[in-house]
Amino acid sequence: MSGSATTPQPGVRVSRAVVVDDDKRLLRVIERGLKLHGFDVTTFADPLEALAHIEAKSTDVVVLDVMMPELDGVSLCRRLRQSNPVPILMLSARDTVPDRILGLESGADDYLTKPFEVAELAARLRALIRRTEREPSDERFVYADIVLDTRRHQVARDGESIALTPIEYKLLEYFMRNPEAVLSRDSILSNVWGYDGGDSNALDVHVGHLREKIEVGGRSRLIQTVRSFGYALQQA
Repeated sequence: MSGSATTPQPGVRVSRAVVVDDDKRLLRVIERGLKLHGFDVTTFADPLEALAHIEAKSTDVVVLDVMMPELDGVSLCRRLRQSNPVPILMLSARDTVPDRILGLESGADDYLTKPFEVAELAARLRALIRRTEREPSDERFVYADIVLDTRRHQVARDGESIALTPIEYKLLEYFMRNPEAVLSRDSILSNVWGYDGGDSNALDVHVGHLREKIEVGGRSRLIQTVRSFGYALQQA
């Protein structure tokens, strides 16, 4: 069942958030809190209704609860990721590493455990939106046989196009802007996720996905792990 959505003031760009959770009390709390932080919020307790809405209407960011009947958050995230690049944040009462990894591997960009402060949720959502709304610069980065074109938002290796998710693209762009440099986990989380103190598991999962895509076909590894510190774009 859908909740009410705020009406943006004329001439003011308001970020549109869709929140999906079968806990209607929590939905009301999140809706009120995000509205206070300037979001245009639409809520759904039914994940199937939410899916239809997201597929039919434009939104800036989606918040999904992991545990829901009929269609759980992980499955809903996977279905959205088949064709929709909208930033997704997963909510869950489970705080184990495997649970966080499962949410991220389904295609989520971020993961927040319950209980949480709505102010933190709002900050994370704004960071996800900023990352997708940055104006593209007219730059072209080349390292080894990888080319990243920021104007066309395209990546290719050895002339072969590579499809990346928004978070994978931003990760690679950050590496390409800092070739050969050893980048700390904190600096990557701050520059790619947009806030400090992010989830290191999220970083590891997304780096793993990025590696799989740029190493397909037996291509050499270019993103090296620097043990106990971070990563570096370097030729082995």
